[in-house]
Amino acid sequence: MIKTNAILFATLCACCIGQNAEEKNYVKKQAADLAIVDGPYVLYGNDSVYVNYIEDNSGAKTVKTDGSPTAMKNNITLQVNTDMPGKTFTVQLKQKLSDEKSEYKGIKKMLVISDIEGNFEALRKLLQGNKVIDENFNWTYGKEQLVLVGDFVDRGAMVTEVLWLIYSLEEKAKAAGGYVHFILGNHEIMNMSNENDYVHERYKQHAQLMNKPYMQLFGSNSEIGRWLATKNIIERIGNTLFTHGGVSGYLNNLKISLKELNAITKPFYTDTTYKYSDDRLNLIFSDFGPFWYRNYYKAPRANIRQIDSTLDIYNVRTISTGHTIIANEIRSLYNGKVINTDVHHAEGHSEALLIDDGKFWRVNAAGEKSEIRPI
Repeated sequence: MIKTNAILFATLCACCIGQNAEEKNYVKKQAADLAIVDGPYVLYGNDSVYVNYIEDNSGAKTVKTDGSPTAMKNNITLQVNTDMPGKTFTVQLKQKLSDEKSEYKGIKKMLVISDIEGNFEALRKLLQGNKVIDENFNWTYGKEQLVLVGDFVDRGAMVTEVLWLIYSLEEKAKAAGGYVHFILGNHEIMNMSNENDYVHERYKQHAQLMNKPYMQLFGSNSEIGRWLATKNIIERIGNTLFTHGGVSGYLNNLKISLKELNAITKPFYTDTTYKYSDDRLNLIFSDFGPFWYRNYYKAPRANIRQIDSTLDIYNVRTISTGHTIIANEIRSLYNGKVINTDVHHAEGHSEALLIDDGKFWRVNAAGEKSEIRPI
């Protein structure tokens, strides 16, 4: 190990005492380093893992780097800032990253959120208000499921913290018998493929400080990049189909399974050539693909036959998307067969979709349920 400090703990454990107990202990004992304004960025190279934080000392930003042998990565615990000054949470690097399944059957209760776009406060309040996490960012949702339907990056100023929170909750949820689904949206894939038009300026500056192209922070030599590469663009969870944008008529015509759709797309998340050996990828990465499609909500709008065809192909009752704001609240369309979850989080209109035993509700940051109104 090159260096140890209050931010990076590399501990050789002779025995396991339980992840939740360790995390609660760290939350109590660690003092937040107020100089840190961004990070961590976990990068790999030369058989080592490097943890980078951006510090701001009286207006002068610098990079603080800690390194360990890659073989020690599972003993690294990270500390991550939140929207509340002095309040942090801890993250343990995963022992293994595996591709997600495409279908999860028999799921009856889930909370669904989309399009947070780097707004950590909005995400925190929705999760805490609906009893998904507690004040120390521990999972409290038991065996239930959290579904995140893309665009948690870009625009906002706490993207790094949002991603690490999702990353950390996955293992906590599994330990309790629950699950976190993170389905990628167009903005995650844009970040991974060097399309940075919507990246907050601070992140471009911080990448320059680290002497790294921004794309590398989401690439195969970064922990976040490797983790995102395991995620899907579409999933069936219970009786609902989740994808960021929607399923176009052209995609229906492919008659492609969810498993195959995810499998052929994943290798090209970081592609910058736009040259595909499989012609189907030209459709998938176009405006008619599942993470870009908007025609449930914008002209020329899909007709009910197209919606019914998607429901039939994937054997679901409902489609849930984000991507396109149509109101300041979650709304339903096509006789309740499509639910739109994209709302103005940054403007204070934050809501989530609650699915509970076949019933659909919109919930706010206080956990209050309301009926979903049709459009």
